[in-house]
Amino acid sequence: MKKEDKSAIIKQLESTLNEYAHFYLADIGGLNAAKTTDLRRICYKQDIKLLVVKNTLLQKALENSTVDFSELYGSLTGETSMMLSNVGNAPAIVIRDFAKASKAKIKKPILKAAYVEESFYIGEDQLDTLINVKTKNELIGEIIGLLQSPAKNVISALQSGGSTIHGVLKTLSER
Repeated sequence: MKKEDKSAIIKQLESTLNEYAHFYLADIGGLNAAKTTDLRRICYKQDIKLLVVKNTLLQKALENSTVDFSELYGSLTGETSMMLSNVGNAPAIVIRDFAKASKAKIKKPILKAAYVEESFYIGEDQLDTLINVKTKNELIGEIIGLLQSPAKNVISALQSGGSTIHGVLKTLSER
């Protein structure tokens, strides 16, 4: 491959990385064409971009980024595919479900590493953690719900107390 071609691919990888908030590095090597097509179809339905990349070119693209991705460099061995998404846990769910559905001895895809919600997750054992990662908006929603709960309890107690007092006064006035 010519140096100009490599630099063009690196620039394209850089721009693709900037388009998405989260990405996963996975090993899908060994999947036949039909299984790979199935995986691509599932990813497309979930708004996940699946790319097969050369490790050296991806590392150069990561080095040129404003974020320090040096923790991921150790995962750039063997066959590497990138799964890019704006939803943090969507690729993790796809990896888990696709590997479960596979009848092969070696379950593919295998998670190598991930960059989700500005944190690094290295190794296949992090898959369950990544599935349970909540987005920033989900966490904000939960916090707002928790903050509203005590106020709602106070208001409902005051309202029920008012109707109780009204009921007692009405009964006393009737007697």
